[in-house]
Parts: sequence; structure tokens; C-alpha cells
Amino acid sequence: MERQRTYFCIDMKSFYASVECAERRLNPFETNLVVADLTRGRNALCLAITPHMKTLGIKNRCRLSDIPRDVKYEVAPPRMALYIEYTADIYSLYLDYIAAEDIHVYSIDEAFLDVTEYLATYRTDAFSFAKFLMNQIADRYRIPSTAGIGTNLYLAKIALDITAKHARDHIGYLDEETYRRTLWDHRPITDFWMVANGTARRLERYGVYDMRGITNLPTDLMYRIFGKNAELLIDHAWGREPCLISDIKGYKSKSKSVSFSQILPRDYSYDEAKTVIHEMALNGAAELMRRKVITNKVSIFVGYSHDEIPPTKGGTKLTVTTALASFLTEAAVEVYERTTNRNVPIRRLGIAFNDVCDEGCEGYDLFTDFDAVEREKTAQQAVIDIRQRFGKNAVLNGINFMPEGTQRERNTFIGGHRAGYDDPSGKS
Repeated sequence: MERQRTYFCIDMKSFYASVECAERRLNPFETNLVVADLTRGRNALCLAITPHMKTLGIKNRCRLSDIPRDVKYEVAPPRMALYIEYTADIYSLYLDYIAAEDIHVYSIDEAFLDVTEYLATYRTDAFSFAKFLMNQIADRYRIPSTAGIGTNLYLAKIALDITAKHARDHIGYLDEETYRRTLWDHRPITDFWMVANGTARRLERYGVYDMRGITNLPTDLMYRIFGKNAELLIDHAWGREPCLISDIKGYKSKSKSVSFSQILPRDYSYDEAKTVIHEMALNGAAELMRRKVITNKVSIFVGYSHDEIPPTKGGTKLTVTTALASFLTEAAVEVYERTTNRNVPIRRLGIAFNDVCDEGCEGYDLFTDFDAVEREKTAQQAVIDIRQRFGKNAVLNGINFMPEGTQRERNTFIGGHRAGYDDPSGKS
């Protein structure tokens, strides 16, 4: 029988805001600071706020307009390149004590560590080792952190998300027995990892509002409600999780897609948003070619201002399998024109290229001009090569200069947010 394992899930508290405080030599527990893009106006989303602002009752993912006017605070523009540097530095710190195969980076500010074999090596216990790593992060980089300790990956995550926030040392611990004793009746159920609002609403129809309720539902009913996802919910309700970090690292997705989405800087009209969809399709085609993959399926998502009407979406299957922009932009615009409401302001857009496969599977129909295909392929690859050498804005399409276009600005972003290269000081 395999020995009981010990996992950490370590999260950087208010990461972006804490980095900005570290750069300014400020204490995030005493400072009011938000990370937000002021160019988006008073309704700009706050990517992070300091822990001190949270003690004032301000929500983390609020908008600038939601912050009470009597609260004084500093605004730091997003600097994603800087945050990635900090993430790399913290990962490097982990590597000083733990092998890469025992680390899974879950997000820019969160990582799972399998420390089972290290406790004996360092002659320590789980709480002491977690505190040691947290202190190292604070001493080297001035970033506060929180840790969850669990006997499996799920329990480590729940210990972080629910238990640690109530602990004076910011460390939570759960094994299966403790989990059932202390959290089976915890509400709301959406506090638990991977239980979304839609899942919670479906459970409510059967009078289930907590994890104990899931364990009391008949297994066959759970499978009728949730299909194969029922297995995950049932295991998690009991505090079980058989997945190991080695399983995560060895996972290969069966279905593959390349997708992009964005929140527009203001309400866009139907025609303005069509320009952006065209840009996104061009950008997607370049990304497919850069990855050396192709597709014959394009889908579009459109979200409307203030959710005035439900989002619209649709897709199409091409008669060719390609990464060429001429085919993909035409398909994307056709889906957009067919599915999008023309009379309601638009605020969100998404595009996906589904079932991508290796470029060796490229195929065209009998009506294709193959000389034109080769010319476009050569030109598109040349543009990619120039952009890789001189930057994404080194070569642009005419549509990128339309006043409503967003791609030129987004080419300077990382992860949909400002990289910060243009303002290394962080001052606005």
C-alpha cells in the first residue's frame, strides 16, 4: 500500500498588488493600492487590490467605480511582464528545495508541491516546511503567501481556499477525516474548487447545498445529472482525489483548439465589433501557422453590454483544412454576420479554431487555386518570421489601423493585460 502523501498548495496573496507594493517598498497589509488600467475609465476592472483594502470590505475583482469615494488609494497600471518575472523567481526558489517533477504550477500566483519525500530529507514536518517556504518568499521578494496542506491535491487546494484564511499563520491543513468533520456542511458550496454556479443550481433542485448533501444523493442520480463529471463531484464530496502531479504532467488532451477572447474597451456597434472579429481571425491564422497546426472549424462568441441579451455564438465547418488567413477570416466573418444581434451594443468577443491537427494534414477542395495558396502561405510565414524578430507590430494589416481596431494595442499585452514595458517605473 502506498504511503500517505503530503501536498502543499501555495498562493501569493493579492499577487499583482503585492508585487507593486514590493516594487515601491510598501507593506500591502498597510497600503491601499489597486492594479487597474486607468485608460479604461472609472469602470475599469481592478486586477488586484491589497489585503488592506480587503479589510475595508472591498471585493478583490471590483471595478474602480465600486470603491467608496472616501477611500484613498494608489492606482498601479498592470505590468504583466514584471509579474511573470516574479513568478519565475518564486518557481526558482521552489527548485532550491524541491525537484521540478514534484512541482505543478497551477497559475501565475499558485503552485502545487508534492513534499512527501522531502519532509524526512529535511528532518521537518509539513507545517514547518510550509512556513519555511513562505518565509523564504517573503524575505527574498517581499510577497506574502498562504498555504494549504493536504493528503491529496484536492484537499491541499481546499485547505488553501477555505481553511487557511481563518488561520493566524495563514496555513490550512486537511486530511479526509478532518475535511468531512469540518467542511461537509460548509456553505456556499461554490467555495469548493471546481463547483461552479451552474453546478450549484442543478444541485439545489435536489435540495443539495453542501458536500454532505452530495454524499447522500444516489450515485445513479448523480450520473444522470452530471454524466461522467459525477465521478469527480462524488470523489471530492468524500475528500478523495487519486490524481498525482505525475498524472498531470503526463496528460495529453485528446481534443485541441486555439482560442482568443477579449473585453472591448467600450461598447462597440455591430460594425465596429466586426472589424475586431476580422482582426482576431487574422491573428488566429498567424498563431495556427506559428504552431504548425491547421483547422477546418471556426466558432464565434459575442457578449453584449450589461448582459442586455444573452450571448450569441455559432460555428462553421470549412471545406478545407488550413491555417491561411483568407479562408479563416472569411469563415469567421460569415459566422459573425449570421449569429450576431445588430442592434445591441457589444462588449465581449471570442473566437476559437477547433479540432486543430498537424499541418501535414492540410487539405483543399477541387476549386482551390493552389498557386495562390502557396503565395499566401509564403507571405504569411514571412510576416510571422519578421514579427518574431522585430515584434508583433513590425508588420500590420490595413484593418489594424481602423480606429475601432484593438490588435495593435493588444500586441503589446501579455495575457490580455498591459505588459508594462512602456512604463518600467509603474507610474501612471
